Amino acid sequence: MSCDYIALANQGVQGLSAYQAGKPIEELQRELGLEHIVKLASNENPLGPSAKVLAAIGKAAADIVRYPDSNGFELKAALADRLAVASQQITLGNGSNDVLDLIARAYLEPGKSAVFSQHAFVVYPLAVKACGARAIVTKAKDWGHDLNAMVDAIADDTRVVFIANPNNPTGTLLSEAAIVDFLDKVPTNVIVVLDEAYFEYTNSADDGTDGIALLKYYPNLVVTRTFSKAYGLAALRVGYAVASAEITDVLNRVRAPFNVNSLALAAATAVLADSDYLERGRQVNREGMQQLTSGVKALGLRFIPSAGNFLAVEFKTDTGKLYQDLLKQGVIVRPVGVYEMPNHLRVSIGLQQENAAFLSALEKVL
Repeated sequence: MSCDYIALANQGVQGLSAYQAGKPIEELQRELGLEHIVKLASNENPLGPSAKVLAAIGKAAADIVRYPDSNGFELKAALADRLAVASQQITLGNGSNDVLDLIARAYLEPGKSAVFSQHAFVVYPLAVKACGARAIVTKAKDWGHDLNAMVDAIADDTRVVFIANPNNPTGTLLSEAAIVDFLDKVPTNVIVVLDEAYFEYTNSADDGTDGIALLKYYPNLVVTRTFSKAYGLAALRVGYAVASAEITDVLNRVRAPFNVNSLALAAATAVLADSDYLERGRQVNREGMQQLTSGVKALGLRFIPSAGNFLAVEFKTDTGKLYQDLLKQGVIVRPVGVYEMPNHLRVSIGLQQENAAFLSALEKVL
């Protein structure tokens, strides 16, 4: 006797597809027997971990028989000091994806809706639809968010708006003036999530927004960030949200106990104090971005200018075969057809030799 277990799931989940992560190095080694592989698919920090992180993990490992501090007191205190907010405004998550999911679970349900942009982070529709809520997707403008269209799309049942700044996978950046103008137009009963996963890669010349500085003016604003990118802790999964104490209280009501493990808490606290590591990563990213954009231009290709640690490169045809050809050359990048960008590949910024390996492989397969 059989059962349709997909049909048993809630209606929102039935319409979802599983998240497809970047191909792991080990998987490609198994498939093709390659020894030397360059992975530029998941926007990871190419520097490797901070020495302070490794020391903190070693110390914390002695207590792995104990549950972690469910409140994350030390990390919250360090973040509160760095960001000039109260600890009561911080929600910790198992990566910022976890926090995005908490927001959706807390404020969305059947009969409610959320607004986000075309070409925006794929986790937004996953989180929204899993709650049974309606997704309102606005058309992108120049590969980025059209904030006027997003304001106009807000309906009576809208409870959440997601904005990625810089946006993944396009790398586009909204100015502070544009964000402020948008927030001024959004009703206070609509939660605006400003996803700043790549915030640390922006600088004043980009004219980007520091969302946390806006929190005191907009009680419906939630800013999410992560330690997975510039801080080099992708494997440990640590992210956080900063919001009003009232919204933070709501998020902590649905947050799972012990959702951030002890090693991750220790590592994040340590790397937050390692300003040298952060600046080295920014410098490597600046130099690598220049290397990739120059190399791509030399091949006669177009790309979307990016404020993150990745570059979306445009090709004349669907990139499915090109992606596979690059894999055979030992280079892993990210196809972004799921983002309605079938003619683009997203390439993470790596070390100088990794970027050179990609450009060389790309020239061969083209």
